[in-house]
Amino acid sequence: MEDTRNVTDEFKGMPHEQIVRLLDAQGSSLEIALDNVTRDYNMGTIVRSANAFGVRHVHVVGSRQWNKRGAMMTDKYLHVHYYSEVTDFIKAMAGRVLIAVDNTDSSVTLADAELPAPCVLLFGAEGPGIRPELLDAANTVVKIQQYGSTRSLNVGVAAGIVMHEWTRRNGM
Repeated sequence: MEDTRNVTDEFKGMPHEQIVRLLDAQGSSLEIALDNVTRDYNMGTIVRSANAFGVRHVHVVGSRQWNKRGAMMTDKYLHVHYYSEVTDFIKAMAGRVLIAVDNTDSSVTLADAELPAPCVLLFGAEGPGIRPELLDAANTVVKIQQYGSTRSLNVGVAAGIVMHEWTRRNGM
């Protein structure tokens, strides 16, 4: 019987649990956090990109409800943690480097920002961005330099760009 799961050839035919164990053993020290990202397309895109970059943990602050179809089942191969309260997330992140990605006046450009390993990259909902209390909890706030007329990128696209840059600098 052919394995039709959206996994690379090396994982075809392996039980799900074995794939997760192998990914955990070789995964990245990068973690992703999402603050009230409620659009299904964005959640699915970010989770799928996180999986592609070897991220093992995705933290969701706020709404827990999302249509996982856009993630193409990649959420099944990493660990998704939910926090209904901002304070619970901040406590869970204690001792970790938290880098918020948002267009604020005090943001450092991605090209100039430090992206240490390990760290947690925090992305916010389109429109309101990251909540002020989470921006205050971040070690730094980073923005993606842009050259056109638009003020911001889609959060799913922005997450992919920053994950790629982190991986380029740090490897897995």
